[in-house]
Amino acid sequence: MPAMAALTLSALKLYPLKSAAGIALAAARVDGRGLAGDRRWMVVDANRRFLTQRTHARLALVSVASAADGLVLTAPGMPALALRTPGASGAPVRVQVWDDVCEAQPAGGEAEEWISGFLGESCEIVHMSAQSHRTVGREGSAQASELSFADAFPFLLLSEGSLEDLNRRLERPVPMDRFRPNLVVRGCAPYAEDGWRLIRIGAIVFHVVQPCVRCTTTTVDQATGERGKEPLATLATYRRDGNAVLFGQNLVHVGTGELRVGDGVTVLEGA
Repeated sequence: MPAMAALTLSALKLYPLKSAAGIALAAARVDGRGLAGDRRWMVVDANRRFLTQRTHARLALVSVASAADGLVLTAPGMPALALRTPGASGAPVRVQVWDDVCEAQPAGGEAEEWISGFLGESCEIVHMSAQSHRTVGREGSAQASELSFADAFPFLLLSEGSLEDLNRRLERPVPMDRFRPNLVVRGCAPYAEDGWRLIRIGAIVFHVVQPCVRCTTTTVDQATGERGKEPLATLATYRRDGNAVLFGQNLVHVGTGELRVGDGVTVLEGA
């Protein structure tokens, strides 16, 4: 019998601006909220409620680059925008992510004009400072954890095997970026991650809390911003649980440290 392949971390992805394009990393620091810098910026509407690709698919076309004092955003037909991290002394505003309300710092008038022009409606960009407080509060969370502007949990994990199985069912395969994971694992059978409860990647331990409920963001081509029906339609034929379509796992980490592509993944506890 051939030896089982070792589980490894095959990709790390950072999403500094919620729902915009991500950045592939070879290594990343893990802080109290997740990957350092992940989803610390967000676009909000005129009522300061979060905007995502669920309703604004063009956000996929916003590319993000890290800068010493913030980010640089680029998008088709737009000049580059330098986003400087607001100082903590500025007056915070209240913003909403799902049912959570927390404080954020506005990025300023230039950023507001830029994103409003690109999306074609009044909106602005905000930043989560270290003083802002938001915690994982969904039912089933194994650990209390600080949270960024991520939907519900600090980390999303998906295995290459699960994507390969899905792509065998699709007429046109889709890339991993449709699912926007932070952590990609290689070396396991399709959907093996469904049975994990506690894992270690490198030196960091993660609770595998609950499956990720997939939304219409998965139907947005991240390269073109165009929306279709797949892969959500196919996933719904075999990954449905009631009204939810499940693909990938939400994680909460224990402690801080560093992750590197190539780190070993150890399953400490299964279902």
